[in-house]
Amino acid sequence: MKTLLNHLHWALLSSLSGLLSGAAATLFLYLLDWATTTRDMHTGIIWLLPVAGLLIGTVYHHFGKEVSAGNALILEEIHDPKKITPLYMTPLILLGTILTHLFGGSAGREGTAVQMGASLSDQLSHIFNISPEERKILLMAGTGAGFGAAIGAPLAGMLFGMEVLWIKKIRLIAWHQCLIASFVGYYTTIFLHAPHSHYPAIAIPNISLKLLFFIALSGIAFGLAAKLFCIVTHWVEKTFSHLSYPPLRPFFAGLIIITLYQLIGTYQYAGLGISTIQQALHIPASFTDPTLKAFFTALTIGSGFKGGEFIPLVFIGSTLGSALSLILPVSCGLLAVAGFSAVFGAAANTPIACTFMAIELFGYAVAPYALLACVVSYYVSGRHSIYKGQR
Repeated sequence: MKTLLNHLHWALLSSLSGLLSGAAATLFLYLLDWATTTRDMHTGIIWLLPVAGLLIGTVYHHFGKEVSAGNALILEEIHDPKKITPLYMTPLILLGTILTHLFGGSAGREGTAVQMGASLSDQLSHIFNISPEERKILLMAGTGAGFGAAIGAPLAGMLFGMEVLWIKKIRLIAWHQCLIASFVGYYTTIFLHAPHSHYPAIAIPNISLKLLFFIALSGIAFGLAAKLFCIVTHWVEKTFSHLSYPPLRPFFAGLIIITLYQLIGTYQYAGLGISTIQQALHIPASFTDPTLKAFFTALTIGSGFKGGEFIPLVFIGSTLGSALSLILPVSCGLLAVAGFSAVFGAAANTPIACTFMAIELFGYAVAPYALLACVVSYYVSGRHSIYKGQR
């Protein structure tokens, strides 16, 4: 009887975690869609990016110091639970991310969805008076539910909540809580008609040793790209930390970004860049695309603007894979899908979750190629990570 009550208890908590994460992700995706459309229709507002950076930096400096660590704070609380995550983490990261995208910063959305899902789930600790160990499980469930709800891949979300905690290992603890939360979160977004990104189907060739060899070869490039992105992002963060007044960091970074946009003559690398990712699946990209996206995203995130790294890393991976088709005898679509999953999988140290993400988004036929690319890039990237809270 006690075991049954415990299962019902966790089914309720996990479902509530998923519901909160899914509702928050839906609101976020609608606002992000509005911000992207508004920026694309009125590109002149990109000139206000430094002002937006100053505003974001000021708000976090005066009101959000406790939650400024973002994903690192969530991971630290899972490893060593001490204090319930403040509820205001959710509106702050939501506001900061929307402003970043509205005014042309190069950022993603996964980090925001993860922080909202985890912080909202953590508030259940007040209501149900759960123990610190139970808080770990709730935070893991919220983390995975936020991730899966934002990208539309619930199995990947379940695995991400467990895999992201440790480098070089995955512990299948609380898997059923993460599973329930992730699927409830995903179907909440479906019920609320959240505007998920959709990617065109690609032709998947029959498996062969020759094809696997070239996919593994591309995995080396993906791993190096992930490693370089982590190094540059942390270098930018360290460099801007020399400015003693934190709000000035995104302000000056915003000035640099809009200046460089004018020099290269395009706003292609502002925001998410979904259209470029979709195009890379069918038309070979240029090697300048992943290079410039990596630089602009490192500058945006490293200086203090808000958002995630997931979509920028997907952009980097898919365009890099697509460009590699110019020198490797593999279709641009297959290489783009391999890079789509492998670069983020290496940078976040979550190759298993990203393999399942590729399967959910592109079909089961892509599984052996995605898995091979993810594993190779994961080992090539080493212990470098976009998440400081990993152990």
